[in-house]
Amino acid sequence: MEEKLISAYRAFLDNGKTERECIRQIISKAEACGFRDISTAGRAKAGDRLYYLQDGKSIALFIVGSGKAEDGMNILGAHIDSPRLDIKMKPLYESDGIVYLDTVYYGGIKKYQWVTLPLALHGIVVKKDGTVIDVEIGEDDENTLCISDLLPHIAQEQMKKTASEFITGEDLDIMVGLGSCDTEEKDAAKNAIISVLRERYGIEEDDFFSAELEAVPAGRSKGMGLDNSMILAYGQDDRVCAFASLSAFLEAEPQERTLCCILVDKEEIGSCGNTGMDSTFFENAAAELLDKMEGYDGLRLRRMMRHSYMLSSDVNSAFDPLNQALFDKKNSSFLGRGVVFNRYTGGRGKSGASEANAEFIAKLRKAMDDGKVRYQAAEMSKVDVGGGGTIAKYSAYYGMEVIDCGVSVMSMHAPWEITAAADVISAYRCYKAFLSI
Repeated sequence: MEEKLISAYRAFLDNGKTERECIRQIISKAEACGFRDISTAGRAKAGDRLYYLQDGKSIALFIVGSGKAEDGMNILGAHIDSPRLDIKMKPLYESDGIVYLDTVYYGGIKKYQWVTLPLALHGIVVKKDGTVIDVEIGEDDENTLCISDLLPHIAQEQMKKTASEFITGEDLDIMVGLGSCDTEEKDAAKNAIISVLRERYGIEEDDFFSAELEAVPAGRSKGMGLDNSMILAYGQDDRVCAFASLSAFLEAEPQERTLCCILVDKEEIGSCGNTGMDSTFFENAAAELLDKMEGYDGLRLRRMMRHSYMLSSDVNSAFDPLNQALFDKKNSSFLGRGVVFNRYTGGRGKSGASEANAEFIAKLRKAMDDGKVRYQAAEMSKVDVGGGGTIAKYSAYYGMEVIDCGVSVMSMHAPWEITAAADVISAYRCYKAFLSI
C-alpha cells in the first residue's frame, strides 16, 4: 500500500503543475468514487458524495453524514497553488534578436533560484469566441525554456549585491526564440515565434491578454537519496497535503458528522480572489450543501460552520542541519518523523495566527494515538526569524476549531522541494484518523 500511495502521489505532482490541472485530477478521482456535482443533485441523504466547484481552481467535496447538519463537519483543507512565474498580459518582445516572455512572480520565491533552470509553460488561453486552448510547452526534453544569467567571469558587480537584489523581478524573462542573421526586418524573430504559436496552438499575440500561463520547473518528480527515502519535486507545498487529504477522504466511509475536503487556490498570495479562502467560496459551498440536506437557513448554516472541526493541511518547514541557528530545535519538525501539528502559524508574536484551543488538540492527540499515527508538534523557526500563514485563520473566522497539520518540507518555495516518503504516508493516516473523530 505504501509504495502504491507514493507512486500515486508522484503521478499527481507530475500531472498537476497548475491549480486547473490539479482540479481535473481531483474531479476524475472523485467521480470514479461516486461523487457528483452538487448543482445537478437532488435532495441529499446520508452517504451521498457531492462536490462544489469554483471556476476550475477550487473545490469542496462532501460525504453527507447521518446526523444533523448543524452538528458540524470534519473538514480537511489544503491549497493547490504553488510559487511560480506567471506570464504577463503583454509578455512577448524581442531584444537584439532574442525573443522573451515577460513574467511576474507569484508567491514568495528566491528569484535567483529560477535562472538557468529548464522551465515549462502550463495553462490555458481563452479566445474571444470562448474557445479554451490547453497549453503545455517545455516538458519535452527536446523543447524546453529557460531564463539566462551572467557568466561569473564578468559578474563582479552583480555578485556584490544581496541575494534579493542581484536578480530582480523584471529580469525573470524567459527566452523563447532566436532571430536569424539573414534578415534585418524589425521584430522578425518575434514574428517568427508568433507564427509558431499560431501554427501549433492557434494562438495570436493578443490572446495573451485572456490567458493563464504559468512557468514552472520542467521535468518529473524524482525519488531522492541512495535509499530512495525522499521525494524531490516541484509544488509539494502544498500539493503533498492536498493529495494526502484527498486520498484519505475518498476512502472514507460515511459518518454521523458530514465529512468535507476543501482544496483551494491563492494561498500563496494571501488567499485572496474568488477562488481563495478569504472569500465566500467555502461558505457558498456549505450553504449549497445545507440546502440539499435540510433546506437553507442562515442560523443553521452558522451553527454548522461553528461546530465544525478542521485540519488546515499545510506544510511546515523541516529542520535543516546545515542552518541550525534559524531553528528552535526542540520545537522543530524533522523529515521522516511523521505528520506535523503546528498550534499557531503566523509570524513573530503569532501575527496572523488562528491558534488552536487546547481542548481540540487533546481530542486530536487521542485520535492519533488510537490510530497509531506517528506525529510531531513543531513551529516553523525561531520566534524572531520569521513565519508564514495558512488558510486556518479564514476557517477560524466562522468559529470552528482549526489547527495546522501537514508534512515537513525542506527547501520550501524552491523550484524543487524535498519531502520524506514516510511523512506522506503519516499524513494520509492522520487524515483518515481525523475523519472518524
